[in-house]
Amino acid sequence: MGNITARRRHSAFAAGLATLAMAAGLATVPAQAADKTKYIALGDSFAAGQGAGPYLDDCYRSDNTYSGLADAAKAVKLVVNEACSGKTTQDVVDAQLSQLNKSTELVTVTAGGNNLGFGAIITYCGVALAGMTPGAECDAATAYAAAQLESGQLYRDVVSMIESVQAAAPNARIVVTGYPYLLDPIPAGMTDPAALFIYQATELADDLNDAIAEAAGEAGATYVDVRSAFLGHGALSPDPWINLGGPGNPDSFHPNAEGYEAYYKALNAAGAYSAG
Repeated sequence: MGNITARRRHSAFAAGLATLAMAAGLATVPAQAADKTKYIALGDSFAAGQGAGPYLDDCYRSDNTYSGLADAAKAVKLVVNEACSGKTTQDVVDAQLSQLNKSTELVTVTAGGNNLGFGAIITYCGVALAGMTPGAECDAATAYAAAQLESGQLYRDVVSMIESVQAAAPNARIVVTGYPYLLDPIPAGMTDPAALFIYQATELADDLNDAIAEAAGEAGATYVDVRSAFLGHGALSPDPWINLGGPGNPDSFHPNAEGYEAYYKALNAAGAYSAG
């Protein structure tokens, strides 16, 4: 009788150990998952992944964008990429914040270029790259962009967008990226139409990035500058990370897969995808 009792106790003890082991094993899965930063990406085409394809929807979202690369690298848990081509900072506020909440730990945003009507500048002023002299439409497009920058309107728009993101995700780190030079800067003093357009595009990129950086600093977000990461890889370079495309090509003047890899590396180097 004593041996039977002892065997029962041993069996119960062994079963208990097995149960504990199974429970411990099961517990590791959610614990590991919980350790990953919950991440949501917002913004325009440069956040959606336009230019890198293949596309998941009519927002030109691609898994090859920087948020998708971070998720693939297991650096974070990408909850959703809400970015969409053509969107302004107000569009981000109006249509992209629904997934944000108190559990969101990281938000990246690339937005502001569409506030300046950058697509119109490319369309109407970019003809200079073909040796043509831009017309009145180019003048109007550049005047509009200049007014948004010089009046401080873009700065205010970016501050307001960041504050809206912070309100929707109060526990998240907010990381705002800038934009690359689409065409590599060239030495001063050239006078042909293509060179004049490149000077114009360089100045616009600098002013746009300066406004975004200032707004991020004012709102308490982190700003990541990507201009140096893309230098030497503009649309006309021997090794372009920006698509040149052509008239009617929606991928024109957007990063290709190598360009989004550069975005990802710049964000990673800045600590965007590290814990804390």
